[in-house]
Amino acid sequence: MPIDPADVAICLEDEAPDEGGASTPMAPPIVQTSLFSFRSFQDLLAGLADEGGHHVYTRGSNPTAEAAERKIAALERGEACRTFGSGMAAISAVLSSFLAAGDHVLFVNHTYGPALQLAGHLERFGVAHDVTLELAPAAVEAALRSETRLVWLESPGTMTFRLADVPAIAAICRERGVLTCMDNSWSTPMFQKPLAVGVDIVVHSATKYLAGHSDLVAGAAVTSEALMGPLFEKGYMLGGGILAPFEAWLLHRGLRTLPVRLARHEADALRVASFLADHPAVRRVHHPALAEGEEGERSRRQLAGTSGLFSFELARGTFESVRSVLDALERFHLGVSWGGVESLAISPENGRNASELAEMGLPRGLIRLSVGLEGADPLIDDLDRALARLA
Repeated sequence: MPIDPADVAICLEDEAPDEGGASTPMAPPIVQTSLFSFRSFQDLLAGLADEGGHHVYTRGSNPTAEAAERKIAALERGEACRTFGSGMAAISAVLSSFLAAGDHVLFVNHTYGPALQLAGHLERFGVAHDVTLELAPAAVEAALRSETRLVWLESPGTMTFRLADVPAIAAICRERGVLTCMDNSWSTPMFQKPLAVGVDIVVHSATKYLAGHSDLVAGAAVTSEALMGPLFEKGYMLGGGILAPFEAWLLHRGLRTLPVRLARHEADALRVASFLADHPAVRRVHHPALAEGEEGERSRRQLAGTSGLFSFELARGTFESVRSVLDALERFHLGVSWGGVESLAISPENGRNASELAEMGLPRGLIRLSVGLEGADPLIDDLDRALARLA
């Protein structure tokens, strides 16, 4: 689908400083410094009193990081953004800032594995959690406890890309005084803006599409000015998982090409998914654009477009079949993560975890693809050759 021209303008906006000469650099400079000096002690004290609004120490704020943060906040239609050294650093900052002993967090939908592992770790400190794969708003409301302080959403969800009714769930939580946080890494703000439909906080693994070149690890959190206060003071400053200036510069560079990259990811992934949907060796394709019925309607209502990440189930759902197909791939690289220019494939199967997959609600024979920028035709040919091994 066409990307909002306003978002394209935000991505391409020139933030390079005007140096007063006849020419202006087209890329912002890297402010590669750990600290900033002040003309007077009184100025230093003022800076220390408001490190979120002054450049004192790069663990608090840095002009290069701020350039990327302004763009991400504008794209998400949020008031404030902070970038982190990884997506997990952003997730950790949110959980540590807004949860305390005795609190409960509810994870809705299939969720990024390390986020759930962190939730398990927080049980040592008196923070409880549950996971619900029932996505109906009434089911989510029924899973809330009196001590629930945060609902964590992924939509589309990890691995099977099911869609939750985000506006309805956000409205229920707001009425109950429960904060909502949503991982928007899959859609990016090009295709979905959770804050605009009532979600309180958005996080990103900016390693993925926002940066887009598999050359840095980064995260981001976007929210209101009011919620950014405790998030900055607690999870950001005390956690210390900041994004260094050079990586922030790389992230800013990636944002400038985000619209054109996502358009190509979307178009090619749809072609690859459609090919797989018609292949006799494939039982089912999990792609929001191919969803039918109520979920298909939700996809059309909530998503302005789709990215390049989806999954499919082999008709012969065994580990041996998964391994045979993955080992036969030549254009798709085998590896974790996604969102870069290269195409990737992976499976949650490892030959020993059938019971764990069933507990997580994941089907056997599942393969996840991240469609890069090589073009749909060579990727389809690659999959066709690999699937032929199952004949």
